[in-house]
Amino acid sequence: MSETIALASDHAGYALKALLVDELRGGGHDVLDLGPTDEASVDYPDYGAKLAAAIADGRAARGIAICGSGIGISIAVNRNPAARCALVTSGLMARLARLHNDANCIAIGSRITGIEVARDCVTEFLATEFEGGRHAGRVAKLGPAKD
Repeated sequence: MSETIALASDHAGYALKALLVDELRGGGHDVLDLGPTDEASVDYPDYGAKLAAAIADGRAARGIAICGSGIGISIAVNRNPAARCALVTSGLMARLARLHNDANCIAIGSRITGIEVARDCVTEFLATEFEGGRHAGRVAKLGPAKD
């Protein structure tokens, strides 16, 4: 059984979120779509909090947050100590977020990152495990996050 992946966005990230939800489900992943359900204006802090709560309470092992720039929603997700959300703009950043920082969430800016790069970010994020070793002590200094 695969780990559940939670996705949440604001209105600016809705279209990219919907595309990724469909593709992840089509690829056999368990997906928790936390909304929104359309492009009507919503507040990114609310959806960032929903994503972080899903990580904190164990409904999802990893999360993907999307807003226009990725910045606001990443800040919202990181308000919860169980979440470690990295804003990524390339597959390499997503890979390093997992490998070196043990990120359990990534944020993508739908107005910044194209669809193919976003797909690459998600692929690398899901395929990469935390390296540990010399990074473990540094990550521990960041505070609690649920694995």
